[in-house]
Amino acid sequence: MRKKVIAGNWKMNMLPDETINFIKEFTPLVKDTENEVILCVPYTDLFYALLNAQDTNIKIGAQNMHFEESGAYTGEVSGKMLKSIGVEYVIIGHSERRQYFAETDETVNKKLKAAFTYGLKPIVCVGETLEEREQGKTIDVITRQTRLALEGLTNEQVKNTIIAYEPIWAIGTGKTATADDANDSVKKIREEVAKIYGNDVAECVIIQYGGSVKSSNARELFTKSDIDGGLVGGASLKPEEFSKIVNF
Repeated sequence: MRKKVIAGNWKMNMLPDETINFIKEFTPLVKDTENEVILCVPYTDLFYALLNAQDTNIKIGAQNMHFEESGAYTGEVSGKMLKSIGVEYVIIGHSERRQYFAETDETVNKKLKAAFTYGLKPIVCVGETLEEREQGKTIDVITRQTRLALEGLTNEQVKNTIIAYEPIWAIGTGKTATADDANDSVKKIREEVAKIYGNDVAECVIIQYGGSVKSSNARELFTKSDIDGGLVGGASLKPEEFSKIVNF
């Protein structure tokens, strides 16, 4: 049976002192959960998050990485650098990276491969825009993004990839896909994985839902057959609210 994985994506929020205070308040609220708990924090918070999450059940992730190990890439951070300080997870291909920073299916695939090279656990994001949804292209978009993201990975690597289905129209808007719609989309992603890598691999892959997840809808979403937890944005910035999602 697949475990539930709930990851918080802080985006460009939280200073180091806020990070320390958050983890101090959050830790006792989630210490008894059986679910995997991840905080994906800004680069400037990583050291403080790692230090304060020691000896807790909270894992720490980054929100992006470059696919090269080193070089003339001003402002970028490599997988090797993240691994060197103890980071365990990394988000790859978030829609905001695609929309604002020219991320493509090709760079997502390169980053995914690099993550495995350096022993990081990737959370790769897929999702359709409102326009694509209204045109009936949801399944085409998310299966294509899934296929291209995973291209060239081994079966074992795919098993250890977390896929986050995040309909772009639901991120930060307060709109959420219905639990049934979200589950249907996640099923299609799993079927695409099965088509390429086989049912055994597909049944192992953790597929999250993201897009205005909050404590009031977490249980309905996360108890669906194919949704294995969530990638949570704004609600992950509040310790009590996020703990309710983790403990759904």
